[in-house]
Amino acid sequence: MHPRNKLLHNMKMNMKQWVASIIERKDVTAVPVMTHPGIEMNGNTVREAVSNGRIHAEAVERLAKAYSAVAACTIMDLTTEAEAFGAEIAFSDEAVPAVSGHMLTNVESIHQLQIPSLSVGRIPQYLKANLLAAREVNDRPLFAGCIGPFSLVGRLYDMSGIMMLIYENPDAAHTLLAKCTQFIEKYCQALKQTGADGVVMAEPAAGLMSNDDCQEFSSAYVKYIVDKVQDEHFIVVLHNCGNTGQCTKAMVSTGAAAYHFGNKCQMEEVIKDVPPTALAMGNIDPVSVFKDGTPEQMHQTVLDLLDKMKDYPNFVLSSGCDTPPHTPVENVNAFFDALNDWNKS
Repeated sequence: MHPRNKLLHNMKMNMKQWVASIIERKDVTAVPVMTHPGIEMNGNTVREAVSNGRIHAEAVERLAKAYSAVAACTIMDLTTEAEAFGAEIAFSDEAVPAVSGHMLTNVESIHQLQIPSLSVGRIPQYLKANLLAAREVNDRPLFAGCIGPFSLVGRLYDMSGIMMLIYENPDAAHTLLAKCTQFIEKYCQALKQTGADGVVMAEPAAGLMSNDDCQEFSSAYVKYIVDKVQDEHFIVVLHNCGNTGQCTKAMVSTGAAAYHFGNKCQMEEVIKDVPPTALAMGNIDPVSVFKDGTPEQMHQTVLDLLDKMKDYPNFVLSSGCDTPPHTPVENVNAFFDALNDWNKS
């Protein structure tokens, strides 16, 4: 498709209607959060894909051609924004990047922290990946990725440190959250400009808190971003794989169009707290089933989950988190084969 036609196409893609159409469908749909199999199909390393926007986009395009997911997803990388703030990142050819150490050590360092521009670190390469993928993947929505505010704070201040800070000095925690939120909102606005149709916001650290604390230290800030960026042409998918079910109500208070759950929770229980007009996505274990399981195990696990979710038209089959590097293609095939078998029956 010509870039100009893609632009016209994007202007026409009404994501509120897309969400409604998924709910109205008689068959069950799937959106696994998955890029690494595409990286490997193309013969690239994790390090290359997270550093080079073109290689990243080519992996997204490869998977869109290979599988019938109703949306395409870019890499869930929980280090990109932390790196922009100045955190040190450890890279590997075989594993996802990780924040090494923490850069903020006290309240004074929080007050001195500057909100970065979008031209630092790998942010430009991620914007490029979304721009290129949005041009090529034009038969379904493209979901960009970003980190959530509380999870970013945990990567900058250290997770155990921030849990102490929210009880000992909540004002300082809120100051840091406000700075992180401002940057994430700015990044989401830029992702929106690339032609992406939505963003999967990964906020797993919020799952460590009670519903009330999740509301105060995560959801209030997520809602600020949702209110700024979500509209007819761009939705937020809030991912929290740390949630065991105790903070689903706080997640839903954000007003996101879709909620993505990890394998720590019972999908048939958490969906009861999700409005029937919003999508609830999940939650096949990305490690024990996608990466380490057998195709037979995958097939049965998917069928078992679909049976539990048969009364919920807003359910979308997905992985519980980003499928890790070295996930066998046979298991991905089995995931989609099981869904096809279910829909036929």
